Amino acid sequence: MANSMLTLDDIKAAAELVHSQINPTPQIAWPLLSRAIGTETWVKHENHTPIGAFKIRGGITFLEALRRDHPETGGVVTATRGNHGQSIARAATSVGMKAKILVPHGNSVEKNEAMRAFGAELIEIGADFDEARLEADRIAREEYFAFVPPFHRNLVRGVASYALEFLTAAPQLDTIYVPIGCGSGICGLIETRNALGLKTKIVGVVAENAPSLKLSFDSGKPVSTNRAETFADGVATRVPVQEAFEIFAAGAERIETVSEDAIAEAIRLYYRATHNLAEGAGAAALAALFQERRRMQGKSVGVILSGGNIDTGWFQTVIGGDTPTLQ
Repeated sequence: MANSMLTLDDIKAAAELVHSQINPTPQIAWPLLSRAIGTETWVKHENHTPIGAFKIRGGITFLEALRRDHPETGGVVTATRGNHGQSIARAATSVGMKAKILVPHGNSVEKNEAMRAFGAELIEIGADFDEARLEADRIAREEYFAFVPPFHRNLVRGVASYALEFLTAAPQLDTIYVPIGCGSGICGLIETRNALGLKTKIVGVVAENAPSLKLSFDSGKPVSTNRAETFADGVATRVPVQEAFEIFAAGAERIETVSEDAIAEAIRLYYRATHNLAEGAGAAALAALFQERRRMQGKSVGVILSGGNIDTGWFQTVIGGDTPTLQ
């Protein structure tokens, strides 16, 4: 078993800080959704934060720690596909720091605009997230900006606040499905579950077209892939984060893959049953639960709707009954 990253006191203190800036998000058992799945289904609505995604929580705690420990820091730099970048841009500019956010070419147009709106200097570079991350690391070294990695204890502390809200409100849950990108969401959930002493099973979800974390979990060691081509950009990970892998390898029940068509259908199901928008990664957990609905019969189950920031064009494609394809 991996050593715990967080204590319950750590998580409660982080939640207090997060809740000083944003309200807790709701968790709702939607009747139409439960009927479609065939079992009691609770949704944790991280699409209801001020950036439309759970990542906002980690930005708050990361920047608070950075200001406290390195008050001389004038700016931060990070790489993102969108939600992490919005979180860091919002948190940095709110405390008077510059934020350089690097995204790969072809990134979500609307997420890019949102990051600029939060005050970021947006730089498009590289073919995918991992190439953008290498450039962010170079800028941090050469321009003396603080590098914000995609996974860090001070990000997980904040993200864990959503898990504390959910598991406190619905401790009866047998299983929670959660999407995995770089790992802060699933690791915050595992750390909180452990800190509360609950037996809730946690199932990670990735896209079939971005299987590195599934391959890693199944083989017991990090496995990188050459490609991660999914419209669920929040789970488009090629290279696992070692520290995150150690936590979810020890604490997750299993990791499931879902197809692009299954993700699109889950977006449609969310809209029909709850009238909530889900981006691709945000719908992945529901797609996996729907895939395993017979296995979950008679159990109380949770899904993390991690974000709702889907571009208009992709949503039009999905709601019309098709599946977005990457250019």
